[in-house]
This record gives sequence, C-alpha cells and structure tokens, in this order.
Amino acid sequence: MRFTRLAFLSILVFLVFACGKNTETCELDEDILDQELEVKITRLEDEFFGAKSSQDFLYLLDQHPDFAESYLQKSQYASADSLAQDLLAIHQDSALRVLYDSVKVEFADVSDIEKELENAFKYIKHYFPDFKTPKVYTFVSGFNSDLLVTEDMIVIGLDYFLPADHTFQPDIARYMAERYEKPYLVPMIVLAISSKYNSVNPQENTLLAEMIYYGKAYHFVKAILPCTSDQYIIGYKPEEIAECYENEEFIWAHFVENELLYETNPFEIRKYIGEAPFTDAISTKAPGRLGRWLGWNIVDDYQFGQDVSLPDLMKESDSEKIFRQSGYRPRRPE
Repeated sequence: MRFTRLAFLSILVFLVFACGKNTETCELDEDILDQELEVKITRLEDEFFGAKSSQDFLYLLDQHPDFAESYLQKSQYASADSLAQDLLAIHQDSALRVLYDSVKVEFADVSDIEKELENAFKYIKHYFPDFKTPKVYTFVSGFNSDLLVTEDMIVIGLDYFLPADHTFQPDIARYMAERYEKPYLVPMIVLAISSKYNSVNPQENTLLAEMIYYGKAYHFVKAILPCTSDQYIIGYKPEEIAECYENEEFIWAHFVENELLYETNPFEIRKYIGEAPFTDAISTKAPGRLGRWLGWNIVDDYQFGQDVSLPDLMKESDSEKIFRQSGYRPRRPE
C-alpha cells in the first residue's frame, strides 16, 4: 500500500475514521460556559503607533510593565530611555506603518477572537480550576514575534495572521505560513497553554515519548475547543487528514517494521516530529510531523479505552503506559 493522493473523498473518510473527532454536530457545554470569566483584548499596537515622542513610549513602558519586560526585553537595554528611543525610531518607519494600517483593516474588530478565547479559558478553568485568566494583548511586531504565551500574559503579533494572499507575509516557509491565518490563532494559543499541564518524564528520550507528548497536547486542544476542526489544531489540510486515515495501516507498519518507537537518535526523531513540508522517510506526499499525528491517535485511544479525565491524562508522564494501555490499532478504511 502506498501513500497516494486521493480524490476528494476526504471529508467522508475523515468523519468515518476520526474516532470521536467529528465536529459536525458539536455543541459547546452551556454549564461550562456559564462561568464568571471575561476576556478583554488590549490593542497595544494602537497605543504604540499613536506615541509621538520618547516620553510617550516611556509612559507606555510604565503602563504595561509585564509587556515591556517579557515581550520588549526591557532589562536587556542599558536604560528605559534607550528602549524608548529605539521604539520611537521603529514606529516612525514608513514600511512598518503601512503594515500597521493593513492590520487595522483586517483586524478592525477582534470581538470574535475575544469570544473564542473566553470560551477556551472557561473550558480550561473547568478542567483545571487553578487556571488564572491571563491578560491578552495584540501588537504589530514587524514579523519579529508571532505569539508570546505565559501564565500571566498572551501577546498576539497580528501581522503574522494576515490572510495568506495578503501582500505582507512573514519570512517563513510557505508550508508553515499557511497555518498563520486567523482560524489557527486560538488553537495555537491553547496548544501553547497545554504545555503547563503536559507532564513528561525527562528520562524518556524516545520517539514514542515525543509522539505521546504531542498526542496529549493535541488531545488537550480538542478537549478545550471541541467544535474546532482538526485542520486548525494540527495544521493539516482536510484532504491530508483524510489521506492519513486512509493510509494509517501503511504509516503504522513503517514505524513498526523500522523499529522506530524506541529510537533515541535526535536526527531520526526529527524526521517524524519536526517541522517539514512532508515526511520524506515515508513519502513525499505524506504531510510532515506524522509522528505527532500518530501520537494523537494513540492518546485518543488511551483516553477512550481507559476513560481517564483530561487532568489525569495530562498528568500521566509514562508514555510506555499510555501506549500499551491504548490498545492502539490502525483504523481500517472500508
């Protein structure tokens, strides 16, 4: 069986073999959404592009100390004055101002992002009561930073999330740039947040451990954003997802026959986990990061078969246990 480019029966295959990932009839849990939690995005790009002098920037640095330190790296400058001078010069750059104007057109209203984040944070808090709602800022970074996610603060570089056909594009590989559009934004944030809860065993350095880590991360995002298409969680096109399920037996056979699960060579691991336009070791038509996708299926099977809660799943650091108790077998297409 070879990894082949299918005709577009993708949605059908995907719905049959997605093992509980169907979003066609999805509804958010009203009991979870009925919480006292609100997200208000602060548009810092407006404040910074509205500043006219070094004194204005000094005022902004004082008003937003967390942003100044974590995002602008204030402590790495000789003084706040020198950072303010740099910011003044940067924000007077004509090309950057054109970029800012473009962002203002595309993101004139971010209320939909606010609502999606608010719902996501409510879901996280439902499962993890210790979760504290972070401040959320937007900014125009000049393609210097896409996202900063900490426990206390999220900074969204909106310039990275302009439409794929926009004149301004980040200087990254095309296959990655395709994932930098608005529908991917909140899933990317939730994926980053998942790392706080994703327990690992530092002694495990196998491909399997990496697969399970990412599988737990994607499972977390799907649990927090149950009505979000897998496309926006893992960054595969719908037809690529369908083809992965169509060829799941072939993919799994490659991992088993080449004894890859307990591989510890970082270069070999990167072939199946790292960013790439395709998984060359399997096929140039197979999407990259197939080890992550396979890990997601294993984790889904483990959670379903063992009926563990999301917090317990994320706390489980034994990748071998998750694999063995998952009973994972490739789905057989009809």
